[in-house]
Amino acid sequence: MEPMARKKNTPNMPGEQIAQQILSNYDIKDAQDVQDVLKQIFAPIFESMLKGELENHLCYEKHERTAESDNYRNGYSKKNIRTSLGELPLKIPRDRQGTFEPQVIKKHQKDISSIEGKVLAMYARGMSQRDIAATIEDIYGFQLSHEQISNITDCVMEEVDRWRTRPLKSFYPFAFVDCIYVSVRTERGVQQVAVYAMLSYDASGYKDVLGLWINETESKHTWMQIFDELKARGVRDLGFLSMDGVSGLEEGAKAIFPEVVVQRCIVHLIHNSVRYVPRKSWSAFTRQMKTVYGAVRAEAARKAFSKFKEDWADYPGAVAVWENNFQHVEQLFNYGSAVRKVMYTTNAIESVNASFRKVTKKGSFPNEEAVYKIFYLRILELYQKWSKHHLPNLALIRNQLLMDEWMAGLMEQYDKDFTQNAWHAL
Repeated sequence: MEPMARKKNTPNMPGEQIAQQILSNYDIKDAQDVQDVLKQIFAPIFESMLKGELENHLCYEKHERTAESDNYRNGYSKKNIRTSLGELPLKIPRDRQGTFEPQVIKKHQKDISSIEGKVLAMYARGMSQRDIAATIEDIYGFQLSHEQISNITDCVMEEVDRWRTRPLKSFYPFAFVDCIYVSVRTERGVQQVAVYAMLSYDASGYKDVLGLWINETESKHTWMQIFDELKARGVRDLGFLSMDGVSGLEEGAKAIFPEVVVQRCIVHLIHNSVRYVPRKSWSAFTRQMKTVYGAVRAEAARKAFSKFKEDWADYPGAVAVWENNFQHVEQLFNYGSAVRKVMYTTNAIESVNASFRKVTKKGSFPNEEAVYKIFYLRILELYQKWSKHHLPNLALIRNQLLMDEWMAGLMEQYDKDFTQNAWHAL
């Protein structure tokens, strides 16, 4: 019996058919040949689409005329378009009356590769203008000057200003403050300035960066201005505010939001205290400290702390860090374990700062506006990651918050907003 002849595969998909036609009609040897061929193909495709748009606009096909219209074709105008494959020369059809408004490639549009978005994405990732220009030339085959790139990124500043002054929600159960230091060039030379970011969870458990502020110094007055700004933008109440011992922050926050619970970050207290302990004892020190802030009840935490002070009395500097801040440990036990897990550390905001650090390695910034622009673009990327993820165990957290009289009043007061947000999320 003769073996069955192997069935020849034929391309069924439109893309496969086009690929076969290209391979049979062009001598393709490398990737550059592919790009050159695609440029030759794209031009007729775009021109055919534009002709179709013009026919639809005139309501009659080529070589036809109607008595109902005195408008008709009027040749072509030439136009070079930037594409992802490089510059592409096109013939754009015109009408006699000049009323034709093409949609595939709009009037005055010279770039169909969304190059602005790509420039901003590279800028947001910390690339310098020189690097961006070189990358654009390598990939897309045309040059962008430093001035053009600067103009593209400067357009973001208006959006940054709108974002920094946008209205906020009435109530945020959890907020976190931390800072990152960056170098900015000034008339007095390069200076280190602190960029403060405030991250929050809203009543529906979704993250939002409430704002960015640049301060040369920390003070109660400065923080009063920041929290006063938040109130002017619509924030009526804050639940918990977690921070890393920022100077003047607690007094400034309570001056505007008297009932806010300000919580020192336990992780930072650990880092501050182990500096006074020999490295070989770090493991034992942190393990015993965890029996304090990780206790089930406040009474057990106080008992564990008494033993901790006795066992580590030879390191008074380490013990003093916890004695001076023990009220921040005790207040954790006013709330359930799910709430404590959210409020006891500033890890949530530190992950935002970690994203910022990826774009601060190139050196100093020319001015504060440049800092705001690049940090804002990073925040936009974070928003995309956060859009589909809310605070874990949200239902349990809400129930535990209701056990506190003050928080229960706030939750009831703003429950209408939460219900609307939760229903919208469904």
